[in-house]
Amino acid sequence: MHNDQLSGQRFLIVTVLNVCITVAELLGGLIAGSLSLVSDGLHNLGDSASIVGSYYAHRVSQRPQTQKNTFGFKRAQIISAFLNSLFLIVISVFLIIEAVQKFFKPEHVDGGLMIVVAILATVANCIATLLLSKGSKHNLNMRATYLHLLSDALASIGVIIAGILIKLFNWNIVDPVITLVVAVYIMWETYPIIKKTVNILMQAAPQVDCYAIQKDLMQVKGVTGVHHVHVWSVDENSIIFSAHINMRDMMISDAEKIYDPISKLLKQKYHVTHVTLQAEVERGKKEDLYFDTGKDIK
Repeated sequence: MHNDQLSGQRFLIVTVLNVCITVAELLGGLIAGSLSLVSDGLHNLGDSASIVGSYYAHRVSQRPQTQKNTFGFKRAQIISAFLNSLFLIVISVFLIIEAVQKFFKPEHVDGGLMIVVAILATVANCIATLLLSKGSKHNLNMRATYLHLLSDALASIGVIIAGILIKLFNWNIVDPVITLVVAVYIMWETYPIIKKTVNILMQAAPQVDCYAIQKDLMQVKGVTGVHHVHVWSVDENSIIFSAHINMRDMMISDAEKIYDPISKLLKQKYHVTHVTLQAEVERGKKEDLYFDTGKDIK
């Protein structure tokens, strides 16, 4: 509970910082005539909504299992991470379009005002990024939010550089160039999160070698076959494994003695968090590891 409160406090501080940055950059960008500053402000505005959504998803994911949601609510964070990442891609495409238009119709930019506002935004963004950096390593939802903030910090630094070049050399074209570079970087960093969240939502198998698992299970005393295997993830930290296990005809109490070492092996070696096994004697013994009838599972 303490960790949840701490996360809540961090999310609140980060949200307040982002709102302040948004107002400063939008006003400063409009007055200075800077696309990179306005675009960074719009990005921050989206970040504020994303941060609130991320925190809500984090709290929802902590809810216990119910009769309706038997695996709990862990995927709330995966959905949030996917939506956050998708929003980043949309924003990046918008920024690229605007930057390209600015190439053909460059406008005068107040470099001095850009620098002042961007420095303030950089400091605030760095503080916000540090607050969420710890939880971003093992949580896709937190990582998506962290990338929002990191991209903002980089964008602000880019605006500072652009402001200096405009102030010293009157290179107004630097403004859309910086916008373009930051947008491409955001897309590059966001794509892996979208790919991973889609795989989880589509119940794709995580990075687990099922043939190695089959080989290990066949070494367990009493196991004569392994087939009809399914592996998927509820979130990035929870791997679910189910399989049909062939063994000799015996009492259920004796079968449990084989189940225990199998579950222990899967959890310790392959980090499986939930194991479901179906005992069989001869049924399905000749089937492949992955059950396939040429049709979808029914």
